[in-house]
Amino acid sequence: MSEFRIALLQMLPKDSLEGNLQKGLEWCRRAKTMGADLALFPEMWSNGYAMEQPLAALQRDAVARDGSFVQAFGELAKELEMAIAVTYLEKYDPMPRNTVTVFDRWGQEALTYAKVHTCDFGEEQNLTPGDGFFTAALDTREGPVRIGAMICYDREFPESARVLMLQGAEILLVPNACPMEINRLTQLRARAFENMLGIATCNYPYGQPDCNGHSTAFDGIAYGEIRPGVVEARDTLVIEAGEAEGIYLAAFPMNTLRDYRSQEVHGNAYRRPSKYSLLLSEAVEPPFQRQDARR
Repeated sequence: MSEFRIALLQMLPKDSLEGNLQKGLEWCRRAKTMGADLALFPEMWSNGYAMEQPLAALQRDAVARDGSFVQAFGELAKELEMAIAVTYLEKYDPMPRNTVTVFDRWGQEALTYAKVHTCDFGEEQNLTPGDGFFTAALDTREGPVRIGAMICYDREFPESARVLMLQGAEILLVPNACPMEINRLTQLRARAFENMLGIATCNYPYGQPDCNGHSTAFDGIAYGEIRPGVVEARDTLVIEAGEAEGIYLAAFPMNTLRDYRSQEVHGNAYRRPSKYSLLLSEAVEPPFQRQDARR
């Protein structure tokens, strides 16, 4: 497989569910004309990540996974023969979830993931956290790609990408809604490097509150042969958008990535899991204790 092309839909939301539906459908069509294999939305596209509202209003904003908003993108995926990763505030009991559903190019649901690391220090304390990390083999014209997903704050926990790598993920999809500055970009670069996988992040552009664009893709290939027998460090950055609204196409070199993963020293090649038992402890000691944290 030569390339897996992901369109990062860095766009401003409209002021209604219907408006976001129509704009989302239109931009997916544009992504198809650009040659995308998959179109990726920013975080919680259904309501433009409008979290600063009473719980009752938030619950009214939520849409069903099998409802018309989400399923419209499944129908479009089939029409365009292009995968679509649509994000939404999911109707869920007892409280909504922050969710992404990936439809494959046949319009079938390939993966649904709900944000595990909800921002409980803010408005997301009113959401139900997801119950785990999952991967799926996504069918493309050039063959299957194993994908996984993280959402925004998930990237700040190395365990998120690590467990997805251990499930075989090659590419991680990361919807986002926050300022992407050097430290957060460095986290994404590190997650790609240490797990030898590609990461595609789609953020809202400047103009959306507390967002600034800078959607990115990293291919995780940290070293490359510049001539026979000579290997040199390389920049894993595939693309970094600016602040403006737009569609940014990231092409991941899958054959090169797979060859790299079969030979290099990161990922699961030399781990020693028997030494990591403390990672499973639920004890929280100072200075990390927080009253609003959920376990």
